[in-house]
Amino acid sequence: MPRLTIEEYMLQERERGQKYEYHDGKIFALAGGSVNHGLLCGNIYAELRNQLKIKESGCKPINSEIKLNITKENCFVYPDTMVVCGDLEKSESDINSVTNPVLIVEVLSKSTSDYDRGDKFFLYRQIPSLQEYVLIEQNRPQVEVFYKKPETDLWQITRFEGLNSKIVFQSLGIKIEMSELYFDIDIEEQ
Repeated sequence: MPRLTIEEYMLQERERGQKYEYHDGKIFALAGGSVNHGLLCGNIYAELRNQLKIKESGCKPINSEIKLNITKENCFVYPDTMVVCGDLEKSESDINSVTNPVLIVEVLSKSTSDYDRGDKFFLYRQIPSLQEYVLIEQNRPQVEVFYKKPETDLWQITRFEGLNSKIVFQSLGIKIEMSELYFDIDIEEQ
């Protein structure tokens, strides 16, 4: 398959009505998710929105309908949820894409877990504004939060487990109840 320009990529998305990730000329169709995936995406978005609104932080969550342009790597992806603080910085290549998330969330699935933990996390680390990366397990109450210590390139990982715990988002100064995140989620028996 020949490499596509960004303009050709965006045209293909519009013409086909399909979301694609774009990686330096190559495109990859995004598949639909499971019920748990969809519910968790909605729950994390809602909880982030509620907490940020209460805090009056000036930060806003963004769902997976909006693309993220990682300019350094010449790629476009659709994170499950992002949070931008302050003004939205839009891509020079696509005014419907943002470039400055502080926090990115991915809900893991069997088919994407390795990618989300490996290559995708590498791509995300190229974003200067990014301070926190969150991985949510679908079938058990477990969340991993990678936090970039200020003025360093060092990332600290914290795992939150169990429905009675609270997830701490250091970059936003908020906490979310694990029981709220996993509300209505079909959790496997442990």
